[in-house]
Amino acid sequence: MRLSATGLMLLGGTGVAAALLSATALSQSAAPGPVRYAMDAATMSGMGAMMGSGGGGGLGAMMGMMRGGPPQAVRTLELHHGAGTTAPKPEANHFMPKGAGLGASVKLLPPPPQGKGEGEMQFERPSGRLLLYWGCGERAPKGQPVVIDFAKLAKGEIPPGLFMSGVDLAEDWQVGIANSRTYTSWPNGSDRKSVPANGSLLGAHRIAANYSKEIAFTLGEDFMPPLQASTSNAAGGGSKLAWTGLEKATGYYAWAMGAKDTGRGGTPTEMVWWASSKQQAFGGPLWDWISPAGVRKLIAAGTVMPPEQRDCTVPAEVIKASGEGLMISLQAYGPQADFAYPPRPADTRKAWNPEWIARVRFRSSTMLIPGMEGMGAMGSSGQSEPEAPPRKPKCKGLKGLAERAAGLCE
Repeated sequence: MRLSATGLMLLGGTGVAAALLSATALSQSAAPGPVRYAMDAATMSGMGAMMGSGGGGGLGAMMGMMRGGPPQAVRTLELHHGAGTTAPKPEANHFMPKGAGLGASVKLLPPPPQGKGEGEMQFERPSGRLLLYWGCGERAPKGQPVVIDFAKLAKGEIPPGLFMSGVDLAEDWQVGIANSRTYTSWPNGSDRKSVPANGSLLGAHRIAANYSKEIAFTLGEDFMPPLQASTSNAAGGGSKLAWTGLEKATGYYAWAMGAKDTGRGGTPTEMVWWASSKQQAFGGPLWDWISPAGVRKLIAAGTVMPPEQRDCTVPAEVIKASGEGLMISLQAYGPQADFAYPPRPADTRKAWNPEWIARVRFRSSTMLIPGMEGMGAMGSSGQSEPEAPPRKPKCKGLKGLAERAAGLCE
């Protein structure tokens, strides 16, 4: 499980990113069973699109958003193949439908060997505090925030209840090095094709590897539409997050991170972390892919918002504590397609030993900064862009990171 690029941007410079990544790393060491294949298809919009690797991402997507244009969504795809067999030089090829726009196939390769010291995160021991808030509402409930000392977090002293736990999501199996004798993935260093903005996964898929039996299935689900969200001022100083619902969303989860610029070289000493859950539930699987069955469990627990919900108010205390540096992320968990050979028997009492199982998961997410939606420009209203001031203002706080990238401050 990985922390998002935006989360790392907000946490960068404090050393907290390294501690959080270490604390939330998920590993499964179960013995290999059947050959396993996982496809993860994501749609990113808003600020998240500028972090994406596909077409339409980067500065162009950000400029379009700042000018009030429609969201320029980025589509990404990750492929993971795991087996209990070995080969001298393992590789696999995923033969795609023509509509995917990725050529005849993409090549999955094992991760490169790590040299000494590679993968280790170097950071300066942080100081200051992390303030935790949760729940939708104009005001934070009594007993919030929970205050965490950065120095203790950096030492590996993770407070109880910091990360989401307590819900059994055993059906959300993973494919990785820890539970595969041979593991390959895509994208990789030798193949970095980007999924086109109109790329489609509908159709026949075939995966051929030199270390396992062939996998083949026909996919009837496609990338989710972009998630469109906005914020508005709420009574009492909060910020109301509202979004357009997605037809196939199984549930929604929102979180926000922020920090005040202390004037000490741009390094904050007090940061804020908020989540939309009804209880203290942060990170962990909530940042990852969750099956529809897992989402239903989390909705029942009050951790994930139901698919019919369309808004959530970030409490006034969170807005005040984060100053101008609040970044909100909204995630829509989506459908999942499962395949196996031979198929699971209708009679669940019968023994079932599949040669392979495959899973395709979908989600859509967006990121935004309150008050920065549709800045300045010609949007759907057709109004002309106002004249730029003769001198750009100074960039201030973490909000200035986005404004500087768009050329709005200096």
